[in-house]
Amino acid sequence: MKTKNENQTTEEERLFRGVLWLNAKALGLVLGLLCGLAVFVATNWLVIKGGDPVGPHLRLLSQYFIGYRVSFLGSLIGFVYGFAVGTLSGALIGWIYNAVASFRKS
Repeated sequence: MKTKNENQTTEEERLFRGVLWLNAKALGLVLGLLCGLAVFVATNWLVIKGGDPVGPHLRLLSQYFIGYRVSFLGSLIGFVYGFAVGTLSGALIGWIYNAVASFRKS
């Protein structure tokens, strides 16, 4: 029969050996929404703010996102690209994390 200290030790060992698994699909979806909304809000903020050169730094995204401009239509295009990049990045991060965690567990 185990004493209270021995029982507590085994529970602590199980806790430290346990690994939190990430849901790669959920992480990808959340990161995709965050990235897409960030581009959408930043673009529309600059469009509403106005100015002579509207968003010269944000305009550089057109080098990576084909069809993107600092305009309302460009913000929709930027949302789609941001969502795609964020989703793929989040899913990749979750997959790599789970692969490393399973490797360490075995």
